[in-house]
Formats: sequence, structure tokens, C-alpha cells
Amino acid sequence: MDEDERTPHPLAAARAAHGLNRVEFADAIHTEARRRGLRSGVDRARVRKWEVNGVTPDAVSQSYIAQVLGIPGDDVDPDTWPAWLPPIDGGVVPLGHANTVPALREALRTMNRRTLLSAIPGSALVALAGSWAGTEPVAHAHGQPPHGAPVGEDVVVLLEETSARLNALATEQRQHIAPLYDAHLARVTDLIDERRYPRALEMRLHKLAATLSQTVAWINFDRGQHGAATRYWIAGLHNAHSSDDRDMGAALLGDLAYQASWRDDPSTAAGILTKALSRTTHPAATSLLHLRLARAQAALGERRATLSSLAAAERLLGSGDSGDMPAWCSWMSPADLAVDSGRCLLDLGETTRAHNLIDEGQALLPRSRDKTRGVFLAYRAQGYLSQREPEAAAADALEAWHLAERIGAPRCQQLVRDLAPAFAAYKGAEGVPALLQAVA
Repeated sequence: MDEDERTPHPLAAARAAHGLNRVEFADAIHTEARRRGLRSGVDRARVRKWEVNGVTPDAVSQSYIAQVLGIPGDDVDPDTWPAWLPPIDGGVVPLGHANTVPALREALRTMNRRTLLSAIPGSALVALAGSWAGTEPVAHAHGQPPHGAPVGEDVVVLLEETSARLNALATEQRQHIAPLYDAHLARVTDLIDERRYPRALEMRLHKLAATLSQTVAWINFDRGQHGAATRYWIAGLHNAHSSDDRDMGAALLGDLAYQASWRDDPSTAAGILTKALSRTTHPAATSLLHLRLARAQAALGERRATLSSLAAAERLLGSGDSGDMPAWCSWMSPADLAVDSGRCLLDLGETTRAHNLIDEGQALLPRSRDKTRGVFLAYRAQGYLSQREPEAAAADALEAWHLAERIGAPRCQQLVRDLAPAFAAYKGAEGVPALLQAVA
């Protein structure tokens, strides 16, 4: 055994969670040593000795290891190796204030990672949701601040205003400046790590990191880069937890659940959402999570539970104080409720009613939400197919395809591509040859 030890050493688990093999890990240590103007003799064989033979790295090597893994230097205690390494459960860094920066750095590494990211098991995500629901954030003790000028209010305000503008951009515009989002989040991460701020600004920086992580996760999700999206949502959850923003934490869990449903894992989605709903506070946020739970329940064939969740989503939509509605769910409207309800009914086999609801939602959707329109069109195409109306289905599917192509949303194109086999029986119908040619 080499890369697959039966009982992984904590270093092997942390390294694997970062998607690095032993050669890449040694190279990363060399890079860190060069950054300090030094050299390191660490190679693949040395890393294996640490992980397999129980050899303890010297204090300098441990400091390099911490930097590569995104662990604050203050958390390194060479005498306790490897106890200071964060435990890894299925690739998920556990919640805890000391792990907010490691979770962010793990996500940020995905933008330069050439290898495929390993999928995080659904059980680990449900466990993370349970940890979030069952624990309270612990304030970080600053101690003596590091040397250097402290971060001031003006800096944080500038970061907040810039983040708000970036987060407000439409999907089709984000594709042109996607690297700016990572760069902005990286700077916020560095400021959090440096700890040169009073407690009030620390909370705002964590909130910034949470909202930026959510936006970057959706950018990756729209590109079909699911491993990266998962890690950004997890990083956001860490920071929402540290800032004690329960609704934002629920939002990030809701996004992880949405991804699970999208990837045909409704059991994981339902498990995450059940935990998220236990601590959500605002009615609008609760409505959205109930709607996503209904989607998971419908995919599982749980008709009664689906209808109950849909009823809760409808009852809560529009209730509560709109003045304190979280920004992340302010977009939700009767159009979303209608279409997602229709999508649930499609899974339950109630085709006619489902089709009517999807049509109703499509008519209500504002023109500014093109990405959502593309998803809705794909749902309606599926509805037409189930009613044996291939011409109408092909028209909607082709429109969804071109719209997703224009705005840079490959995952929406994948929705249409997944419908293509169902068109095989209608190759002579109007519009079907053009559709099949587009997705080929």
C-alpha cells in the first residue's frame, strides 16, 4: 500500500482532503520554503515516512506543513505532532473558529488545482449540517495583536461595497471577471488570518467571507465544477457560523442540498435540509428551504411529505418583515414557488397539474433572471415530453440551450443534454433535429 493506507495518518487525511498527492505536497513545501528564502529537502519519500513510518517532522517542516494546509501558525505545537492537525471527516474540515481560515484556503486552492477533486460523501455533509445545528459558535480569543497597522473601518467598508457590487452582477456578466471573485475572497481570507482588527470588524469580515464564498460556489456550480462548489459552500458555512449568522448558515446548507438534488442524491439533500430547518429564523429563508426539501422528497417518491413541505413554503412566502429579509433569499418569488412545485409534481406523476404550474411560473418570472428562465424552460420541456408533445418540448429545450450558452451556465446546458435521449423517438418532429444537433 502506498497512497491508500488502511488507517490514514492525520497528515495523509488532511493532504488528501486538499487533493494533493505526496509529490504535490512535497512541491508545495518547497514553494513555502522558497517564499521564506530557504530550502527544504522534503520529497515524496520523506512525506511517506511521516505518514506511514511514524517519523516526526522537525519544527520548521511542521511550520511549512501548516502553511500548505492553511492552518494558522499559532495552532502549531511541534511537541504535540500530529495532534494539532485538524481532524478530517470525509474531506470536510469540522466546524470551529480555528478552522475558518483552513476551510477558506482549502476552497481557494481549487482554482489552481489541476487534478480532479474527490467528491465529499453525502454522509459527511449531513454530519456537517448536524454539527452546525447542534453547536454554538465560540468567540475567538485575540490575545496580543500581531505587529503592523490594524485593519480599520474604511478598509472593511470598501471590501463590503466591492463585494456587494460583485455579488449583484448577473450570471452572464460574472463569467467575464470570475478571477476577481477568488482574488477578493483571498484578500478577505488573509485579513481574517492576520487578526489585526477589533471584534466588531472580525464579525463583518466573516460575514463577507461567507457571502463571497457563496457567490464563488455558484459560479463553480454553474460551470459544472461540483467539487470546488462544495468546498466554497463549506468555507462559507464556517464563516457564517463564526459570525453567528444562522440564516446565512442555513442558506449555505440549502445550497449544498440543492447541489445534492441536482446530482440525483435526494437522500443527502433531505438530510441536510432537515438539519438546516431546525435553526432557520426568517420566514422567507424557511420558505425556500421547505421548497428545496419538497424537491428532495418528491424525488424520493414521498408524496405526503412533499405536499406538506410545499404547503409550508407557500404559507411562509411573503410573510415576516421584508425589511430584514436576508439578501440571499430576496429573489424568491411566486414564480419560483410555482415552477418548483410543478417540478415536484412531475416527479410524483401528476403531469397535467405540474405543467400548468410550470407555465404559470414561467409567465411570472421577470426578464432579468435569465439563468432561472433557462432552468424553467428545461423543466417545461420535460413536461411537454411527458405529454408526448415533442415539438413544444424541442422549442423550449433549444431556447434553454442557447440561453445557457449565452450566459455561461454549462450546468443548465446539462439539463437539456440529459433530455436528449427522450427525443430519440421523435426525430422527425419539428425542431427535434436542430436540438439534437445543438447538444451533440
